[in-house]
Amino acid sequence: MQTKPFRIGTRGSPLALAQAREARDRLMAAHGLPEEMFEIVVLTTKGDRITDRSLAAIGGKGLFTEELEEKLTSGELDFAVHSAKDMATKLPQGLALTAYLPREDIRDSVIGRTAPKLIELPHGATVGSASLRRQALIRRLRPDINVITFRGSVQTRLRKLEEGQADATLLALAGLKRLGMVEVITDILDPDEFPPAPAQGAIAIESRIDDQQMNELLAAVNDAPTFDAVSCERAFLAALDGSCRTPIAGYAICEGDHLRFFGMILTPDGRQVHTTTIEGHRRDAEALGINAGQAIRAEAGSTFFEDWT
Repeated sequence: MQTKPFRIGTRGSPLALAQAREARDRLMAAHGLPEEMFEIVVLTTKGDRITDRSLAAIGGKGLFTEELEEKLTSGELDFAVHSAKDMATKLPQGLALTAYLPREDIRDSVIGRTAPKLIELPHGATVGSASLRRQALIRRLRPDINVITFRGSVQTRLRKLEEGQADATLLALAGLKRLGMVEVITDILDPDEFPPAPAQGAIAIESRIDDQQMNELLAAVNDAPTFDAVSCERAFLAALDGSCRTPIAGYAICEGDHLRFFGMILTPDGRQVHTTTIEGHRRDAEALGINAGQAIRAEAGSTFFEDWT
């Protein structure tokens, strides 16, 4: 029987801490454990320290996870809690995404200062976003809009908006719900027209593959539909070699044993768009994601990514 507290690794942003506490609370409830059996360990990542440049410019995915994964590998952490969309498709040797908590809303939300909806913003308006996917989708919808890079926590981005640095910004609805900040939202975007990032809205728990005791503990809070949907989405991303340098969107929906996936790739200017849809049994979630990625790559042509990366 473990007597030392389980050490949970997380970033220090309000959203990251909310996600770590949700994982802790679910584990407490599942196993009848007291709060003192869990210690939340906060680490600062490279992505947190460098906020004046886009993620693509400083290395893409992994910027919010590297320090956590190093401590996890060394045994200084028992598991780490992440926003699943921040995770690279290839994890360090010996680590795995063992569990996903029940997924929140996958959609993007608009926080408009001069108009509530993107379509209603004045000609030449400025929208702030750090995501290449969001930037490309905004340009697809409104080619006249000036898109600037907004980095930082949810609170930092909202402060920049209040200061007048932009007319609007976009944030994941899931994060605003977890922070209890839905009152700032002025519009919610249709995922078929403005699809989310793969794994958006999901909280991932990462652990060591060989830590059987820990993985059995985590299995109790794993949400199977979320696990299958995100596995499909991450396989799609991996098949496209996707990172923060590539505008890629996609989401899977599980209904009973059935899984339906919709994926999209765009050029950064939003002018070239390719989509794909695939359906099948949930047990084949990863294979479906790979097939969708291969299909959309074949449709787009071998030079689609090379032309602008």
